[in-house]
Amino acid sequence: MAPPIPVAAGAHPIALEPAMANRHGLVAGATGTGKTVTLRVLAEGFSRIGVPVFLADVKGDLAGIARPAAEGDAKLAERASKVGLADWEPEQFPVTFWEVGGGRGHPVRTTVSEMGPLLLARILDLNDIQAGVLQIAFKAADEAGLLLLDLKDLKAMLQYVAEHAKELQKEYGNVSAASVGAIQRALLRIEQEKGTALFGEPALDIGDLLRTRDGKGTVNVLVADELFRTPRTYATFLLWLLSELFETLPEVGDPEKPKLVFFFDEAHLLFSDAPDVLRERIEQVIRLVRSKGVGVWFVTQNPLDVPDSVLGQLGNRVQHALRAFTPRDQKAVRAAAETFRASPGLDVAEAITQLAVGEALVSFLDRSGTPAPVERALVYPPRSRLGPLSREEQEQLVRASPLAGTYDEPVDRESAYEQLKARAGQAADAHAEKAAAGGGIDLSGWGFGGGGGSPTGGAGARSRREGPMEAMAKSAARAVGSQLGREIMRGVMGSLFGGGRKR
Repeated sequence: MAPPIPVAAGAHPIALEPAMANRHGLVAGATGTGKTVTLRVLAEGFSRIGVPVFLADVKGDLAGIARPAAEGDAKLAERASKVGLADWEPEQFPVTFWEVGGGRGHPVRTTVSEMGPLLLARILDLNDIQAGVLQIAFKAADEAGLLLLDLKDLKAMLQYVAEHAKELQKEYGNVSAASVGAIQRALLRIEQEKGTALFGEPALDIGDLLRTRDGKGTVNVLVADELFRTPRTYATFLLWLLSELFETLPEVGDPEKPKLVFFFDEAHLLFSDAPDVLRERIEQVIRLVRSKGVGVWFVTQNPLDVPDSVLGQLGNRVQHALRAFTPRDQKAVRAAAETFRASPGLDVAEAITQLAVGEALVSFLDRSGTPAPVERALVYPPRSRLGPLSREEQEQLVRASPLAGTYDEPVDRESAYEQLKARAGQAADAHAEKAAAGGGIDLSGWGFGGGGGSPTGGAGARSRREGPMEAMAKSAARAVGSQLGREIMRGVMGSLFGGGRKR
């Protein structure tokens, strides 16, 4: 059985039972009260007993976990002495750095298909109608056997949806040009915000987050200071990752220790303005993922940032100081106090406003799964280096990583963009042959149905789907004489026939 993880000291040492770590947890408190140090102490403790960890470094101060604390760090030594931690000594932990786009970590990617229309609509900030059109695009791609791997695939698919709106709406409902245009504009914004680097291959293999090294669990650090500048993308990406863990990992019940512990920093971003369907998805994943051996810990300033339906599932609590300056602050203090199991002689609501930096109210689940009475305690000092690494140190660790070279080079295999372009080329060749032979235009084989788009219906009522080349020709005819029309034609022709440079 894995040993308990020492976290803090009050009247006596307080430790977290590894078997209860997948019952999830909460680390809350105002800015500057010690949440990051608590997160680091927990991550070190899990790593020490062989449990991999995933956390996002939004401020750039968690990379130091890869190096031992300085021998002469007076603050850490003083805290160790104050809490009676006689065996404290500097220690480093195995770290794998990840980053969207790479550079300071291994590139982390997913595909458009893996992200799915629900989460992608969240990143793009689409309304319900626009999200419905996006779902139609995904459905049409599935039926046509088209892979949506990166953003250019999705843009090509949206173009197809726009050109075949009348046909698609017979089966899926209205597809307005305005909605397609809104999605395309949102994609342009995402591309400008480094979103292009998020989608593509090789996509992240979840198994690479579960590595151990020399008996210690790997601490997976997502370098997220730039990603965090687009909070919606940051939160949705972490939710996708958590969902992938749920979908990929097998059921393990209640293991002696977790397979992975996932820290969700700045958790309020996950729930802010989230539609009901997404909230339901979040609650379902949090409720069920513990059976996969995954513990989820939310790190946030205010307990009210987490919905009650989720807060009730977080059995382990570390509450740092809150300030009660406004009515909302006072409500947060009362709400936080009410979530703890009372302890004789301790006014929890009053204590929350009086806690010093590095001090917290702590309540962990005991071995039977019962919350222990809350205690006022000092969090132990971390054993790794406080603060960031130098750029050179971090690059050296990335180069020496067991995953070096696995994700570095993007792969652009044939997918929807290439397939649509190839079919357009075939249609153009057929058109040229027919014209040379004096025949008419026949694009009946260009449809996207499961049978290759062959005509359906009776002899007097045959119908077929309009191919992109035919639609383009009609659009061009309407745009003749317009400068804008000529510019659109150059863009369309470059897209369909490879006039643009492949990136």
